Amino acid sequence: MTFPISQIRIARPTNQLDALTRFYKDGLLFNEIGSFTNHDGYNGIMLGMPDASVHLEFTQHIHGSPCPAPTKDNLLVLYFNTSTDRDLYVDRLTQMDYPIVEPENSYWLANGITIADPDGWRVVLVNKPGFSVE
Repeated sequence: MTFPISQIRIARPTNQLDALTRFYKDGLLFNEIGSFTNHDGYNGIMLGMPDASVHLEFTQHIHGSPCPAPTKDNLLVLYFNTSTDRDLYVDRLTQMDYPIVEPENSYWLANGITIADPDGWRVVLVNKPGFSVE
């Protein structure tokens, strides 16, 4: 059976659309694959992998869209092929004034570097390729 899902979008609201765009687009270099303005009172942006198969959507309503991070262990984990590549991203983010934060789970302390986005959601940058299914 062929896997029928063609894309994955992870969507969440924010009150800081511009700040999140800066973090994910300018800091993590996600591609902007779409955006919209005033769609039933919402503005939004989609940022993702080069082929857009996996992407993030951030939306902000004109009357506010608060979305506090639920816990310190709700994570977006990004796997890098080399520590050199990962460290370039960490350096760029810290130079943009996004500090490294201590993860709640010690596994991520041993295997990556955690940085909070402007809404407080945690992004872990891991210096090894992700797992593969054989």
